[in-house]
Amino acid sequence: MKVLIITGSSHKNGTTAYLTEQFIKGAEEAGHEIFRFDSADKEVHPCIACEKCHGDTPECVFKDDMQELNPHLIEADAVVLVSPIYYYGMSAQIKAVIDRFYANDAFLHGGKKAVLMVTMADTSTETANGAAASFRGITKYLEWEIAGTVIAVNCMTQDMIRNTVYPKQAYELGRSL
Repeated sequence: MKVLIITGSSHKNGTTAYLTEQFIKGAEEAGHEIFRFDSADKEVHPCIACEKCHGDTPECVFKDDMQELNPHLIEADAVVLVSPIYYYGMSAQIKAVIDRFYANDAFLHGGKKAVLMVTMADTSTETANGAAASFRGITKYLEWEIAGTVIAVNCMTQDMIRNTVYPKQAYELGRSL
């Protein structure tokens, strides 16, 4: 299975990076092929709904790092979104990538699994409701099967997340795809 992981944090040694590593470990042990796209380290222009991608020449007007991601997005059997929760939703970095899915819309419907993993300092899962609702909406629209979620609360630092059940959940989710 081809698994695309899109991360949305600029913290190389942060909580989402750690969850991602655990997920990858499980997925690779299960024999899956991984492509990781760290959106915070990439140049991704926000979608401006210019509709050029749906015209005579169906491609995005922006020539940025989405050109690297797009073939993997289209070919993926599973798409994993990993984001910190800063203020009730997915990070701006990953949201810019998701908005640019629009240029590939015709190729993305059906046949994929999807995973959401988020981390936050807050102790209430309510803080992730916006990200979870967005994820459910995306998967419903694209007709993707939700393979699982990890909502990691009270995990501001990597030391904090290491002492929780969340790394094991991420690992098991990677293995179970």
